[in-house]
Amino acid sequence: MGRPLLLDAWERPATTVVCCVCCAVWWYLNSRGLGYEDVGVSYRKAVRERQLWRCVTASFSHVSFVHLLFNMSSLWSLGVVEQMGSRGAGWGTVWYLRYTLVMLVGTMALVLATTHVLVRYAKLERYDRVTSVGYSCVVFGWMTYVAVKGAPSGVLSLFGAARVPVNLAPFGSLLFTSLVVPQASFIGHLAGIVTGYLVAWDAFKWLDTASTSLLLLGAVAAAAGTYRNGSADSALNASLVSERRSVVASVFPFFRKATSGDFAGAGRRLGGEPAPSRLLVSVESADA
Repeated sequence: MGRPLLLDAWERPATTVVCCVCCAVWWYLNSRGLGYEDVGVSYRKAVRERQLWRCVTASFSHVSFVHLLFNMSSLWSLGVVEQMGSRGAGWGTVWYLRYTLVMLVGTMALVLATTHVLVRYAKLERYDRVTSVGYSCVVFGWMTYVAVKGAPSGVLSLFGAARVPVNLAPFGSLLFTSLVVPQASFIGHLAGIVTGYLVAWDAFKWLDTASTSLLLLGAVAAAAGTYRNGSADSALNASLVSERRSVVASVFPFFRKATSGDFAGAGRRLGGEPAPSRLLVSVESADA
């Protein structure tokens, strides 16, 4: 027989809380009809408009139930790195929370920095408005950590034709995800892999409890400050946004929500109905 679910939840409390938070946020977004434009992060919103609070809301938000299910099932499996602390493996909940924070902040920083290069120097302006949500960045980070620490010298046999090191398996997952779900955020998943390698290679070993607390306080202060500063502008534009949505809804009765966007290069949302016309959507969206 397998281990009782409640026992696993007791031994990995941080993983359990994150899963519950993401599920609660998904329920809230869907019950209120909110979408990508409301909680997602993009270069335009986070950098140009200084809405850094989106880096927090985007990480814990999922619009599609399929996206939520995939991320939470993967995260629960990877929660073994937290669970091993109760068995004397030297990991544990505090350690897990510390490096989860590193992955949250690190992946967002890498995504925005990479997008900055693409927009400013490569002149790929469309990346300016690509909006992402999801916990996938952190999931890919922990996946990479487990691959490196779990079997750094092991190999995988690909149908007997090639042998690939186990610690390169995250790149296989990245390729598979990109092929199966084209609208998934390649940059976000790659940022998670890079951050996972850095954590596995002890690049943040110097981070103690005091440093982690300062990092957390700084991230919360930055997010709260930009949210407060942007609230006045949101209030001024609230009536305009409401009027725009009502007009769109009256013209397209099956149009669920204009600001939820559609995926770049895709004609359907990840979880269901056909996406609305691009003429009415000003944001491209991707699941991170």
